[in-house]
Amino acid sequence: MFSPRIHILRPELANQIAAGEVIERPASVVKELLENSLDAGARSIDIEVDDGGLRLIRVRDDGWGLHPEDLALALQRHATSKVTDFSDLGRVTTLGFRGEALPSIASVAHVSLASRMRGATTAKILEASKSQMSPVAHPEGTTVEVRDLFYNVPVRRKFLKSVRTELGHLEETIRRIALSHLEVAFSFRHNQRLLQSLPSASRENGMERAAKILGHDFAEKALTLDFELGGLRLWGFAGLPTTSRAQPDQQYFYINGRVVRDRLLAHSARQAYADVLHTGRHPAYVLYLTLDPERVDVNVHPTKQEVRFRDSQIIHNFIVRALGEALALSPSKSLSHPTTHVIEKIDSEERYPLLKSIPNLRPPSKHFAPKTTPSERDSPAIVIHEGGEESPELLPLGHAIAQIQGIYILAENAHGLVLVDMHAAHERVTYERLKTAYSKGSLLHQPLLLPITVEVGERAAELAVEHAEELQTLALDIERLGRGTVVVREIPAILNGGDIATLARDVLADYAELGSSTRVTEQVHQLLSTMACHGSMRAHRRLSIEEMNQLLRDIETTERSGQCSHGRPTWAQLTIADLDRFFSRGR
Repeated sequence: MFSPRIHILRPELANQIAAGEVIERPASVVKELLENSLDAGARSIDIEVDDGGLRLIRVRDDGWGLHPEDLALALQRHATSKVTDFSDLGRVTTLGFRGEALPSIASVAHVSLASRMRGATTAKILEASKSQMSPVAHPEGTTVEVRDLFYNVPVRRKFLKSVRTELGHLEETIRRIALSHLEVAFSFRHNQRLLQSLPSASRENGMERAAKILGHDFAEKALTLDFELGGLRLWGFAGLPTTSRAQPDQQYFYINGRVVRDRLLAHSARQAYADVLHTGRHPAYVLYLTLDPERVDVNVHPTKQEVRFRDSQIIHNFIVRALGEALALSPSKSLSHPTTHVIEKIDSEERYPLLKSIPNLRPPSKHFAPKTTPSERDSPAIVIHEGGEESPELLPLGHAIAQIQGIYILAENAHGLVLVDMHAAHERVTYERLKTAYSKGSLLHQPLLLPITVEVGERAAELAVEHAEELQTLALDIERLGRGTVVVREIPAILNGGDIATLARDVLADYAELGSSTRVTEQVHQLLSTMACHGSMRAHRRLSIEEMNQLLRDIETTERSGQCSHGRPTWAQLTIADLDRFFSRGR
């Protein structure tokens, strides 16, 4: 039997194969068309679909429009206005540039293009199947109609889901792109029913769009951050740990306005939240990273949703630091009456979030460590104390006035009442102090009496040799033993008794993917968190007025004081307005 002869694919078949790379479902079509509209300078975009996009997709924008002679070119493969030579690929500033989307779509659907250039008096329409243009009444901008998607590829159509499922994918695609360009207005209709209407927004009021897309709960319990360093800028909206979710379904990351799903970025955000989120919970955020286009390669995937950074470790560390400091510096919000906190140009040296706006107020010098006695379990339900000499206006959390059920502290400040979970709050204070003490000293090495041999694979074994010195700084002595085997001889003393084999595999896997590893620090912090939990005051512990006030002062000067190490809130504010509303005063 002879092998088939090599031949050139028919253009229509080549287009259909290319369509398989970028056009998976109706949402893929909408993504490509929206990116074209944004690249054309659109200020308003209308999306209409029927039957989940299977029967009709229509995208109309008010962008620059197409020159009549370019309508036919737009449907040919490798035709683009965004790249002229190879050097342009190293500095891509547009969302689409491959020149494959429209011809790929046209190869699996009936497509028509209608466009009128800005300033022109006439418009033209082109139907791809007829390859002929004719005059048409059309405002400035472009309309693309896509009908009967996959009509000529029944196998692909068969793999599509129900109308409801495809509509869900469409809505998520539009949400992602609408969050990427706040200045553009969007409307979305399905079967002639308006599902979404988003007026244009500025960066300053971008939270309004986030509220419409992610819900008011996110907007009310999120902080706004803006951090810039070394040519990198991270800004956007980060949900507080108290608004964490069971699934990572509200995580949006953008690079230079481009929607991306990148493991490096996801890992960076996860690490920044690690100290304030309970295991298994996921943060919510909308984050925008801007940097020189030459520092990121967006030409690594047909759908352009994956990227490659020139200096991935710098990017990773920057995001961890920026987002981590934003979370550390943000005052905790009241659960009953939250407000949005804005952090602009974060000062990395600022360490006292609740004190930075209060003059002449110094952090306490006394360590809070009250002694426990057996008789304290018999404390009354509410212990009331007289207020201190200083006015509560001078202190963010005010002065303690009562202890409730031996669990909560009730304090009065300038805004109203403050409720503090004393165990959760003291746990965070203790945990941060343990971390500080740990960071000031080097890791103690613990030689293993019996070294542990671990199968890690050939590449991981090579990385153990390449990063031997760095591993030593983590108190890890890992040597290559065989082609895909390493032996662990020393570990951090604080992790003695842990799962060393898994630790070694995970650390080397991190080096393979990210170029560095934080596994040791994460496990040390997890242990310190456990120590802080067990070392903190327990419920039903009767406190004196001085002890309660000391805890309030400690909370004010502790990073991430709004949550314990498990992500639970440590205190809440009840304003006078809240109390008036509850008692119907003024009605």
